[in-house]
Amino acid sequence: MRRPSCGSKKKRVLETGPAPGAVAPRRARFNDAQIEMSHGAGGKASRRLVEGLIAPAFANPILAALSDAATFSLGGRRVATSADGYVVRPLRFPGGSIGELAVNGTVNDLAVSGARATALMASFILEAGLPSDVLRAEVEAMAAAAARAGVPIVGGDTKVVEHGLCDGMYISTFGVGEVDERLALDPRSVRPGDKVLLSGPIGDHGITILLARGELDLEANLRSDTRSVWPFVEALLEVCPAGLRWMRDPTRGGVATALNELARDSGLGILLREEDIPLRREVRGACEVLGLDPLHIANEGQVIAIVAADDADRALDAVRSVTGGEGACLIGEVRADHAGTVVGITLYGGTRAIDMLVGDPLPRIC
Repeated sequence: MRRPSCGSKKKRVLETGPAPGAVAPRRARFNDAQIEMSHGAGGKASRRLVEGLIAPAFANPILAALSDAATFSLGGRRVATSADGYVVRPLRFPGGSIGELAVNGTVNDLAVSGARATALMASFILEAGLPSDVLRAEVEAMAAAAARAGVPIVGGDTKVVEHGLCDGMYISTFGVGEVDERLALDPRSVRPGDKVLLSGPIGDHGITILLARGELDLEANLRSDTRSVWPFVEALLEVCPAGLRWMRDPTRGGVATALNELARDSGLGILLREEDIPLRREVRGACEVLGLDPLHIANEGQVIAIVAADDADRALDAVRSVTGGEGACLIGEVRADHAGTVVGITLYGGTRAIDMLVGDPLPRIC
């Protein structure tokens, strides 16, 4: 039985239009002369490529949302599909590997769209000369990750390219899931006063990958956070399905890019209390040495959720009750002012504009 404080279904439908005073989003244009690494980093260059070149060519109502998963009706049910490619270097790193990422990443894109993955497909592009034991290890890693997520891998494809034409292997995945009918996730449903919930510490994955390359003389006891985020989503569904406005797993481009996309698409402002954002000491230290903003660093096992203010405390307790969610925090709120932007309140009470990722500080992290 749904709790009354989560709001009725009728109220939820009435709130799916743009918030009063919201600024209409402006789509990016693509005029770049050639493709650079930054176009794959998940920030402004990626947005220009997708919005200015790819999406217009394939324009249709389903694609228009430009979300992590496409949702549509099929046989009277709402389903979600998602496809992704994985080109991480190195192939294995503390806490995970390319095989685990390939499964968890697609499961997570479905999860934050309100769908539990029901089937995956996987395609391998293998480099001639790749040791069979390396491939075997990644196939086993994928099987284990899929078993943990409770989703079968039902098919795929394999191709081999000449030696030197890829870094051992690339993996592409496709997933499908059924959307929970209680949800109406949409940037247009976000309202001033809603709270920003983050499931745990940020930056673990991106900094782990950077250190695993051995290109920097830094040491840290750090592991990637790659995992399925469905348990977090399921916990939120149990306590306040109607209070969930929007969700995202902040991978490439990090928390800053995900929330800037929300601010732009909703036409509202996002205010973050930076001292409340959970961050491991090792990540903070590496970012300070390298001049990086932790809010731009990729994560592979965290969720950002926008939750109605009346449901925020209950949602926080639900996520903290899940293994791995003990560090969840409420880190900010949606505002009617600062429309279309993300603003951070610093430790000393000042404010700063938090922009999307620009450039490519951490190439090939997923």
